[in-house]
Amino acid sequence: MKISDIRIRLVQKEDSKLKGVASMTIDDCFVVHDIKIIEGQEGYFIAMPSRKASDGEYKDIVHPINTETREMIISVILDAFKQEQAKQ
Repeated sequence: MKISDIRIRLVQKEDSKLKGVASMTIDDCFVVHDIKIIEGQEGYFIAMPSRKASDGEYKDIVHPINTETREMIISVILDAFKQEQAKQ
């Protein structure tokens, strides 16, 4: 799997933990929108797109199946986020 493009939209709300939203293109043929970049107590992390289930819990719509892929996606998105922040 090759991540062929990452696009970051920075969020400029003062009281929000949401700092950005990413779109990730895989192999130039599949895109995942609305990956949230959130500032937590231990730094930035990502949240995959999700929806609220009937029981009130949020379920990921799309997500990596293994740890290696998850870590690669996190790294690529957060690197792109930091580059976008540096432009501002």
